[in-house]
Amino acid sequence: MLADLGLYFGLFTTSFLSATLLPGSSEAALAALVLIGKSDPVLLLIAATTGNVLGSLFNWYCGGFLMQFIGRRWFPVSQQHYDKAVGWFAAYGKASLLFSWAPVVGDPLTVVAGALRVPLLQFLVLVSIGKAARYLSIYLALIYWQ
Repeated sequence: MLADLGLYFGLFTTSFLSATLLPGSSEAALAALVLIGKSDPVLLLIAATTGNVLGSLFNWYCGGFLMQFIGRRWFPVSQQHYDKAVGWFAAYGKASLLFSWAPVVGDPLTVVAGALRVPLLQFLVLVSIGKAARYLSIYLALIYWQ
């Protein structure tokens, strides 16, 4: 039982860190745990989604309070990625947060959402839908191809 809890916590942590601007692959971690087949799929999806959404919430917070430091060498979002994410917002509005799971632009989108002061509840709903759909798609693809 404790070992199972460790698996879920590990997936949660990997998913959290992957949602921030740190490199990581929560998709690979989820896939490995699904393929092993010894964990509850619903709990795996909850752990991955919750960790990833909370990581995005961290980005939103950083965007709201730390964007004054963009352009500094240590700041984790490059001006190029920031500009690309702002372009997505200009083209698609808040609905672009449904794609916060996308490689390259997803994490900066969540930072930009904070910088542009997207309301927290709207942010959480849109990001949660996008990230849950991504993890569910991965799970279903793995089950289908097994």
